[in-house]
Amino acid sequence: MSKQSFFAGALILIIAGLVTRILGFVNKIVVARIMGSEGMGLYMMAIPTFLLVITLTQLGLPVAISKLIAEADANGDHVRKKRILVVSLTVTGILSVIFTLLIIVIAPFLAEWMLTDARALYPLLAIIPIVPIVALSAVVRGYFQGMQNMRPIAIAQVIEQVVRIAFVAICTSALLPYGVEFAAAGAMISAVLGELASLLYIIYVFKRKKTLKVRKNFMSALEGGKQTFKDLMEIALPTTGSRLVGSVSLFLEPIVVAQSLAVAGVATVLATSQYGELSGFVVPLLFLPSFITYGLSVSLVPAISEAHSKNDHTLIQRRLQQTTKVALLSGGISIVVLYVFAVPILTLMYHAPQAAIYLKLMAPFCIFLYFQGPLQAILQALNLAKSAMYNSLIGAVVKITAIAFLASRPELGMMGVALAICCSMVLVTLLHFISVSRAVGFTIRIKDWVNTAIVTLLTVGAATISFKTFVTADHMLSGTLLSIVISLFVYMIGLFIFRLLHFKNISRLPILQSLFR
Repeated sequence: MSKQSFFAGALILIIAGLVTRILGFVNKIVVARIMGSEGMGLYMMAIPTFLLVITLTQLGLPVAISKLIAEADANGDHVRKKRILVVSLTVTGILSVIFTLLIIVIAPFLAEWMLTDARALYPLLAIIPIVPIVALSAVVRGYFQGMQNMRPIAIAQVIEQVVRIAFVAICTSALLPYGVEFAAAGAMISAVLGELASLLYIIYVFKRKKTLKVRKNFMSALEGGKQTFKDLMEIALPTTGSRLVGSVSLFLEPIVVAQSLAVAGVATVLATSQYGELSGFVVPLLFLPSFITYGLSVSLVPAISEAHSKNDHTLIQRRLQQTTKVALLSGGISIVVLYVFAVPILTLMYHAPQAAIYLKLMAPFCIFLYFQGPLQAILQALNLAKSAMYNSLIGAVVKITAIAFLASRPELGMMGVALAICCSMVLVTLLHFISVSRAVGFTIRIKDWVNTAIVTLLTVGAATISFKTFVTADHMLSGTLLSIVISLFVYMIGLFIFRLLHFKNISRLPILQSLFR
């Protein structure tokens, strides 16, 4: 089985992540155009349950499997590799049965009493087939990661999105005449089909390239599996901690939102529609530029780990400065585009200009979001994964508490939910900063921050002028694209003028962080 170097594997996953992020937006646009904000709200109410089930079913096993498989492969121990796969399949198989039955039992209660919208039952039930699919997929993906072959995983991600987009229009359109709740279930079914296609592909690659037979002597491979199970859990359980915090937070979010808006006197249909606009339209837009810092995060973990093991504090500090600079500069232009062009972007993509009020509120805070990923990667590289988990837990508690308090106020409503999410983003990022500073120290380059603020403000002015000049009702698409291009050009020129970006650094390394010194 072919292996890639770390940087080659990381680059493959980064490109795949960007492609799937774009395809994911196409999927959301199709869903929103067909179902509207109300249907999108029902769909987004089921998504947190979907993510929580995936997190619990996988149980952090992909990371654990990849680590143990890599060690076994390095030692040429094929028997251990087979035992790892067999034990992992057994664990995920048992978990998938448990969670399948659990969803069937609690779905009616969850929809009617906790989400306060009985129509959410149908997209919740549509989740059921995906449980065994993601269980098996987790094991096979972990195997490929351990064998340092990232290409099948990357291709599988793209296949999943392509199949989902291909079927989402068919499924939602066919079921829409029966009601938006059935259309939302159709959207979830398309996600199931995407995951199934992805799984079939990686199974095909596994069978074609494998060097061991899993089905042969399956039960005998379980003998002595107790130690393998223990080894898997020692890695899997801590790894799944931060993910579980995020998944549980997302699971509770629509429940608390629905209950709080009910207290505020907001009708169920309106609350569902508004939540669909916020969580289905606005939040994904805020996350879109994070593919840049995601790429940085991938390359940070081994770089910081190596420097930390060698006690090379100078290299650690240089990586920290590179990290904050990338996040800072990518965040600056993101704020400009998302804030100034909120109305035309949401109109063109979702026919939802009314959601621009949420995007304008949250856009200035998105820069904190882009710092989170790299900072969390640094904490993991410094063996401070528990600190990252505790920070995420504090942020989740604050977010849920703030939603309950703010959203229940009639004068705020859904705006209170948006404010609570912003508070959580800022808090978690600041806690990550504090954790990193305590571990290795951190110096903020005031000059870079001030210069970035100046360039951002100048770009806001150029973007506003372009918006007023070119964006009209008759030329909204062309005017918006032209205005964004002008804004990007002004921002890039500003970066060079204020020496935040340097020509001589552009071609040094293939990784994005090498653009900055």
